[in-house]
Amino acid sequence: MSTIKLKTEIPGPKSRALTERRAQAVPRGVYASAPLFIRHAENATLEDVDGNRIIDLAGGIGTNNVGNRNLRVLQALRTQLDAFLHLCFSVTGYEGYVELAERLNALTPGKFAKKTLLVNSGAEAVENAVKIARAHTGRPAVLCVEDAFHGRTMLGLTLTSKTQPYKQNFGPFLSDVYRIPFGVPADLRLRSRAPMSQEQVEELLDGVFRRVVSAESIAAVVVEPILGEGGFVVPPAGFLPALADICHRHGIVFIADEVQTGFGRTGELFGCTHFGIEPDLILTAKSLGGGMPLAAITGRAEIMDAPGPGGLGGTFGGNPASCAAALAVIEEFADGTLLARARSLGERFQQRAFSWQRQHAYIRDVRGVGAMQAIEFVQADGAPYAAAAKKLAQHCLRNGVLILTAGTYDNVIRLLMPLTISDEEFSEALDVIEGGLNAVATELDSQAIAAAH
Repeated sequence: MSTIKLKTEIPGPKSRALTERRAQAVPRGVYASAPLFIRHAENATLEDVDGNRIIDLAGGIGTNNVGNRNLRVLQALRTQLDAFLHLCFSVTGYEGYVELAERLNALTPGKFAKKTLLVNSGAEAVENAVKIARAHTGRPAVLCVEDAFHGRTMLGLTLTSKTQPYKQNFGPFLSDVYRIPFGVPADLRLRSRAPMSQEQVEELLDGVFRRVVSAESIAAVVVEPILGEGGFVVPPAGFLPALADICHRHGIVFIADEVQTGFGRTGELFGCTHFGIEPDLILTAKSLGGGMPLAAITGRAEIMDAPGPGGLGGTFGGNPASCAAALAVIEEFADGTLLARARSLGERFQQRAFSWQRQHAYIRDVRGVGAMQAIEFVQADGAPYAAAAKKLAQHCLRNGVLILTAGTYDNVIRLLMPLTISDEEFSEALDVIEGGLNAVATELDSQAIAAAH
């Protein structure tokens, strides 16, 4: 039986009316990926205000790995709400914060002693991680990579690579932040998948240390194990372990931003596991909270303790309800079923996507790890083909599937569906994507014929 049920065109009249209200009440800078308003969500299914039922492959930009309205999360929230809703942890403590910190200290990569700070968002986690690294090292500079995304605060934007629309008109940005390739320069990624040797990474960093910023001035490297907003780019094999090794030799704090890769998206609880690295600090958010706002910085105890009393904190950081939700999320992943599901979803997607790539020349790349999968589109001359990604996303929405674009050139389609999506729902969604790809190819053929005449 079909999950997708369309009662009106999408967007329907009620969504269009709410879009008009939004335009009058909300700043235009608040991006709207789809002109859609939702009244109910269940697992991987969304119902809009017009009664249309669609399949969710966006997952709240990766926040719903355990599904919309996960039963274990809902029960934990109800129990917590019956006790109390908010107490500032810096004023009066509560066990949920401590228990979640203990669980994260035990679960994150690395056998060393750890401590955890809880905050509200991924960007806030990034800000605090850099503060902690600077306090620990006494150094000012930070390294990041091409096509990175680390949030919308001023430091987050400074670390973020993409200028349009994230950084436009918001400068000047912070000093002492320097960018390096994500192993391979961005313009060469689609040409080579070769592993990087330790010597190659040493040479890359040595050039940075000699020409850009001295190693002795660098407090931290901040890097996503797999680029998220930058296009779901997987680093060359060997790059991240060598980078971590170089950081440790120079006393540079290695910070892994797992805001999007963390909590099962890649088929492991943390993306770092795929690359055999144990970051000094690891940042989690999005699906950590199971739909509630929450983020964490977890890392080596001696680094986390560098700021003095009162140097870290915030009114809502580690909100009791969010902590309860996160503890329920951890339980959802405890038996490994969701991790296996992420791997299975990725395999199923790649089987279909590689067949699409053989059919359509404008599909240049299919890539990803676990359920973190993407398709990249290019034109005949190799230039990024953002219009194809946009047309595909629009086709999918009209036909009942919500999907997101990504990449510095907006020419990538990415999958962030709940890991709890059923086989039937996933197949139905892939069928819609396939129809959209065929429609884009037909339009391209028509354009080519018209140009020839």
